[in-house]
Amino acid sequence: MSDRTDPPEIARYKPFYTELEKGRNYLWCSCGRSASQPYCDGSHRGTGFKPVSYTPADKGEEVLFCGCKHTGTPPFCDGSHNNLLPDYPLDDPGSPENQAVPEVGLTGDARAVLNGGCYVFSPGKAALREFENLKYCAVIGPDFGAIYQSQFYFEVSAGQSPVISFGDREVVLFISAGEAEICISGKTFYAPPHSGAYIRQGEAFRVTPEPGEPVKFLASACPRADAPEWLEDMPDNFDRAEPDRVVPLDPSQRQGMADRYFQMLVDKAVGSNVVTQFIGHIPLSKAEPHRHLYEEALIILSGQGCMWTENLKTPVRAGDVIFLPRKQIHSLEATNEDGMLVVGTIYPGDNPAINY
Repeated sequence: MSDRTDPPEIARYKPFYTELEKGRNYLWCSCGRSASQPYCDGSHRGTGFKPVSYTPADKGEEVLFCGCKHTGTPPFCDGSHNNLLPDYPLDDPGSPENQAVPEVGLTGDARAVLNGGCYVFSPGKAALREFENLKYCAVIGPDFGAIYQSQFYFEVSAGQSPVISFGDREVVLFISAGEAEICISGKTFYAPPHSGAYIRQGEAFRVTPEPGEPVKFLASACPRADAPEWLEDMPDNFDRAEPDRVVPLDPSQRQGMADRYFQMLVDKAVGSNVVTQFIGHIPLSKAEPHRHLYEEALIILSGQGCMWTENLKTPVRAGDVIFLPRKQIHSLEATNEDGMLVVGTIYPGDNPAINY
């Protein structure tokens, strides 16, 4: 991109959302000097910087062209803008405009519905179905407006759960309470509290709590599924090309994002190329309203706060799940002094630091 050692100018911190024309050649400005951002206008001449060419293969491709010019994946945003400022961009919840935003509560199905199909779901207040020693309910799915992923909440009180499958889909588990043994298509793993697990396409799984301790977990199926399938027998088709499937919470693996941090749980390191799971900390604050190009499910692990969309808000607390459609503007506020811990599952996507 450049044969110089001095940094480019920052055109703006946030990326540029753009819908592209198939077959058209785009020249992305790498120097930050162009007056036609995010495109090159020749201002790089004499600087050593060169524009980056990109030609989309698909009609209407949606991209986020980097605006800060510090990306490691030019011409696209990789979230580097989050670490160019000491603090994450914030919004004032006490402003007159925000004070006028009405608050909505839970409906009869344990959901608080916000703008654009965004909602907050409280599994602890939901009616649960039963199958053998398992209790469960749908959290996210086609019946609730999801296009890309489904999520189900499960409780196992004692003994082995039934064998669960989501067919030819990738599945991500998160152990929200308790510790368990997870058998994935014949191979067994120990899963401590707040760990993530990855099940590849065509595999099945079973969850067994440690003696005397019930386990609660959430399973995200990508692409979306109407319901789990119950198998009579555990298949013996574990994909040994990706042997490491359970990732525990590990403070040494945290990645900084301004004054926030996150740890990747399920990503390419365990074989997942299209669905990503992370655990992150949000300090006492209200984030600046923003959007993502991926569909996201956020589990509140600790703390409490408020979920905001265009002109509605609702309280959130530990145990709640937030569903965010693609491109839905939103802001999550943490109101605890020690902040909020969240787990996110994004699909299709691989980087929770990218927003616009």
